[in-house]
Order: sequence, then structure tokens, then C-alpha cells
Amino acid sequence: MTDILAPVILWPAVMYDIIENHPNFVVIYKKPDTSFHSESGQPGVFETIKQREGFVELYPVHRLDKVTSGLLVMAKDAATNLALTQAFARREVEKYYLAISGKKPTKKQGLIKGDMAQARRGAWKLLTDTKNPAVTQFFSKGVGEGKRLFVLKPHTGKTHQLRVALKSLGAPIFGDELYGGESPADRTYLHAFCLAFSLDNQDYRFTVLPREGEYFVGDIFTEALSEWREPWALHWPQLKGHSLCAR
Repeated sequence: MTDILAPVILWPAVMYDIIENHPNFVVIYKKPDTSFHSESGQPGVFETIKQREGFVELYPVHRLDKVTSGLLVMAKDAATNLALTQAFARREVEKYYLAISGKKPTKKQGLIKGDMAQARRGAWKLLTDTKNPAVTQFFSKGVGEGKRLFVLKPHTGKTHQLRVALKSLGAPIFGDELYGGESPADRTYLHAFCLAFSLDNQDYRFTVLPREGEYFVGDIFTEALSEWREPWALHWPQLKGHSLCAR
């Protein structure tokens, strides 16, 4: 008799935590410095969660940059994927991010709007044209040690949108070397903080604080964030000519 050994699956280090395992979708916390898609022969977050959790079907509704931590939703069936993908495309999904910069911005709050174009080394840049602009609103406040905390509300989903937006303010994200952020740092300080959407006439909202990074878990950050724990309740100015989520 010949013994047949089952293949040994070498899973990568823990890349995510499950926040909500709904019959139609799964919401995860993606850890920083983990790729969404597989690269260099190593499985990314999407493939890892599908295999490790034993999901028969899984659809990538949206993505986060490798350096970004926070909330991601994936659909478990084609109908849910279509509904959520269309909701993102129609700008009906509400998103809020947190970021820390080591530099003072040219303005403390407001709107960042402009077309985006590819630059060098895989980076992007903000243009003055507004034919198909990236649109981001933000508030910011000082958090000591020369750092500044931002809460960001993107109304579009362009590649590297928030990283480019803060660079355009002269305040690149701390640790974001691609866009001139101060380094060395223990991570790039960008986090997908809140995600809200509707599905089958049911509203869902998920909010998760960052779990990694010296400046994201310290007492100064916790105190500064206290009035932003519900970012949807802040007084965001209404934008003309853009479809906004009205939660």
C-alpha cells in the first residue's frame, strides 16, 4: 500500500480579522502591509480568506492599498457582488478614513478636488483639471509631537486618492515613502475607519479603530479621536454636483 500524504498548506502570517460573517457578505479588518491580491507567488488577503475560511464563492467588491489597514467588504454570491459594486459606483457607500501626517497642511479642513494622472515610480499626482476629479473632504487637528490627525471622507475611489490628496496639502501621510511621508516609521498611517452601505433594504455600518502603529494606539491619539468616533455626524459641507450618501 502506498501512503499518499496530503499537501501541507503554508498559510501566510495572519493578514486579517473577521468583523462580520454575514450570509451574503463578509467584512474584514485588513492589517497594514498586506496585499489584497496574490503577488510573487504568495497569496494575498482575498485568496487567503477564501481558502482559509472555506468560502465556496467570494467576490472582491473593493480594495485597499497594501499599506492601508481597515475595513473591507467581500460578497459571497454574485447577486450581492453586483448590488454592492453598483452601490460603490453610484457613490452610495459611505467611507471614512483616518490618517496621521508629520507635517502641517496648507489648510486645516476643506475640500481636495482634481483629476489624477500617473507619475513616476508607480505614484500618482493631482492635477488642476476637474474633468473626472478625485473628491475628498477632510478635517484635521494637532495630536502632539508635530503630528496631525486627519479624518477623510472620499467621494470617489481613485487609486492612491487619499495619499495623493494629503501630499497635495503639503502633509503626506506619515510613513508613506512613495509620497514623501516621513520615515522610518512602523507603518504607513492610513486606516479605513468606517464603512456603511445598504443591502436588501437593510442598512449596515461598521466602525473599527486601527490596531497597529505606535501613533494610532497611543493615549494622545485616543483622546484626539474622541469627538470623531462617529464621523458621519460631523458637519460635512454639502457638495454641489456630487452624489453623496445621505446617512
